[in-house]
Amino acid sequence: MDNDSCHNFQSTVGNSLARHRSILDAMTKFQEANARTNRALAKAVTICGCLKLNAKKQKIPKKARLKDISKYTQTHLSGKLCDNCREVIETEIGTTLFYLTALCVLLDLDLKKIMDKENDRISTLGVFSLT
Repeated sequence: MDNDSCHNFQSTVGNSLARHRSILDAMTKFQEANARTNRALAKAVTICGCLKLNAKKQKIPKKARLKDISKYTQTHLSGKLCDNCREVIETEIGTTLFYLTALCVLLDLDLKKIMDKENDRISTLGVFSLT
């Protein structure tokens, strides 16, 4: 998302906050939207079947370097989202983004600055940022 798109989205969300101006409402709606995203993903596996899970313990050699661990780990997913599941999950992620951005608006935080700061942190620290 470029700078203008991010700021435009944050502005649009801010202008749309009528019923959800309470920080408590936005906070719990964000949590609910996140849960709905997770539920839609679970349904792609359990109801639709377009995705399959084969979860098992990740086998990482003891002497593997941290920067090489991604060579040994898997997503546990196979298959591809069907058009319907893709649309549902994209919608749910969009709602999650809305409420995340609403939290930023209500707390007077700049989402773009937060994203840039996190990108810089990840870029600088690489895989070490995730330990």
